[in-house]
Amino acid sequence: MRAIWKGAVSFGLVSIGVKLYSATEEKDIRFHQVHREDGGRIRYKRTCSVCGEEVTYDDIAKGYDIGGGEMVILTDEDFADLPLTSSRAIDVLEFVPAEQVDPILYNKAYFLEPEGTATKPYVLLRDALIDSERVAIVKVALRQREQLATLRVREGVLLLNTMLWPDEIRTPDFGFLDEDLKVRPPELAMASSLIDSMTGEFEPDVFTDDYRAALQEVIDAKVEGREVVQPEEVEEAPAAAVDLMAALKASVDRARAARGEQPARGGGGGEPTPISSARSAQKAAEKKAAKAPAKKTTAKKTAEKKTAAKKAEPAKKTAAKKAEPAKKTAARKTAPRKSA
Repeated sequence: MRAIWKGAVSFGLVSIGVKLYSATEEKDIRFHQVHREDGGRIRYKRTCSVCGEEVTYDDIAKGYDIGGGEMVILTDEDFADLPLTSSRAIDVLEFVPAEQVDPILYNKAYFLEPEGTATKPYVLLRDALIDSERVAIVKVALRQREQLATLRVREGVLLLNTMLWPDEIRTPDFGFLDEDLKVRPPELAMASSLIDSMTGEFEPDVFTDDYRAALQEVIDAKVEGREVVQPEEVEEAPAAAVDLMAALKASVDRARAARGEQPARGGGGGEPTPISSARSAQKAAEKKAAKAPAKKTTAKKTAEKKTAAKKAEPAKKTAAKKAEPAKKTAARKTAPRKSA
């Protein structure tokens, strides 16, 4: 790791020289914008919107838009005169219980390493924080900006967590907050049961970024010239829940099944639950749907037989009429002639 800042922790009259290191790193896969046809990198030029000329970094200043098309220009000299007295110091303001700091305030994390002969006071502050079970509230200036931060211990190292200022936290303004919504005690009990069934010890290493891994697989396949095969989706989409209680109970059963436990079932003479009633209704509907086509087929066959019988009846009559003259002709031929 490379130190990004050097300074000192001001702990009362004790000064502890430290180096600052980024405690986290983003693992996102980064891409360049390129020309689709030849893969050439796309470059952007810094041009002035007024004169159209390309501008170097030395000629770029900071401008604050005050509205109406007017701009206030600030130079490096303007920033140099700002009162950042703690530019190279981490000033400890007070010590507070860790649970009093709302996690929404946390921004970025940095490791602190003792520098030179500061190891002894560094270890002293570290052990004192552990013994008091508190965190230090500090102020520090990083990248020309004064920031509020906390100082705590993680794995034997002092960890600096920069924080947002209170006025940087937005206030939620949602319509449902003004609605008078009531949660029924059975629903709350079932939700608590679901939480209990899913309770465990947090182990960050068991969670992985599946999207990043799949994207890396695609990139590796492109490099090796292999064919990229889309993996099949294993997890099935959950069925629509009958109601809130049914969804909660089904979730509890699934969580218990994942742990190898038997799902909770009521006695044989108990009242049906919403989920069991829904299953019974679904089975009855399936049976009714299965019987309906059979009845329709039987009725269709009966109608076809009646139609065939009606068609056959005129044919029989016609055949009978044709056969009658033939019988008379045959009778005449067989009758004996009278002698003269």
